[in-house]
Amino acid sequence: MTPMTRTTISCALVAVLAFAAAAAAEAQALKIGFVNFGRLLEESPQAKAAQAALEAEFLPRQRDVAAQRKTLQEKVDKLQKEAAVMSEADRLRAEREARDLELNVNRRFNELQEDLNLRRNEEVGRMQRSLLQEVQAYARANGYQLIVSEGVLFAAEGVDITPQVVAAIKAKAPAAAAPTKP
Repeated sequence: MTPMTRTTISCALVAVLAFAAAAAAEAQALKIGFVNFGRLLEESPQAKAAQAALEAEFLPRQRDVAAQRKTLQEKVDKLQKEAAVMSEADRLRAEREARDLELNVNRRFNELQEDLNLRRNEEVGRMQRSLLQEVQAYARANGYQLIVSEGVLFAAEGVDITPQVVAAIKAKAPAAAAPTKP
């Protein structure tokens, strides 16, 4: 091997090592974190406050529908017991009343479910926006360049910052957990 070739190979090797060292230093400076957003939604004070607000808002209607179902069941039971001794006209009237009541109860139950689902979706959307802002604030405050969430197949415990974000959100909880009405 000629001295010129040796020098060229040495220079190339030094350049490759320098690039590798620079890349390694750059990779170490990049701070990456992972947030389990599902867990964040479950454990955040905002989620607990939203759940309590939804329960308070819909509990009276749920009780009303349950009471109507009980009344319906009582009418059906009474009709079954007394159908043999009732006149044809009374039995037909009682059956029609039971059917009408059943339709009314089912309609009210379906309306309740639709309203509850709509409000739950509104609250989840509001929580997601709020928690996204909290995660971004945490990342900026702690020097993260990248936070990933959905679609991650594996995240080492050292990269998973969900517990720290939950703790930061809970620390702000008295101001942030107050439920809001639309």
